Amino acid sequence: MASKTRYDATGIQSETEPGSRGRVLRNLLGITRVTDIKQAESQALLLAQAEAVQRYGDDQRFTVADICDLHRLWLGPVYAWAGEFRALNMGKGGFQFAHAPLIQGLMAEMERGALSQFTPCLAAADAHIARALAVVHAELILIHPFRDGNGRVARLLAVLMGLQAGLPPLNFSALDGRGHAAYIASIHAAMARNYVPLAVIFERVISQTWKQYAASSAQ
Repeated sequence: MASKTRYDATGIQSETEPGSRGRVLRNLLGITRVTDIKQAESQALLLAQAEAVQRYGDDQRFTVADICDLHRLWLGPVYAWAGEFRALNMGKGGFQFAHAPLIQGLMAEMERGALSQFTPCLAAADAHIARALAVVHAELILIHPFRDGNGRVARLLAVLMGLQAGLPPLNFSALDGRGHAAYIASIHAAMARNYVPLAVIFERVISQTWKQYAASSAQ
């Protein structure tokens, strides 16, 4: 869970749950243990993904409002600020995300740009789909519009885009473990609008997804 060791944050959205020793953000469930809040978020994400798959169709051109709705759909039962842009400046690992007052404008620019260009995500060769996913994912992560859950909501959006393009639900195991460092480096490369490294990673994600799909279909 987000904490002073993970984020450098100040402001009302940085309030922590009483009794959590500053380790758990203030939440609607009164949870004070890190393991419990992680479980609550994970369970809520599974429910949100199932609902989102039903809500957003193949012809959906995603907007900023849709991204906020996805975040609220997921974390609304957990945090009062779900679906709202963060009102504080945040950094992670020495990297500073977009300045809070700029978020609204940057998200509007993303809607006019990457979201308009790449959604609905059309069926194409895997490399072309990977490029679309990489651009949208990188732009959302670099803006980092929410107090918490940006990476997971960006993955959820990628799942929905992949479904639009005819892919099974994406398997993100390529981003974990030893692949995490390469993922972080690819996000940094995207700051200079170099999306190639992240597109390569998304090609691995798509490849792993198809392998998993084939294996499950053969059973």
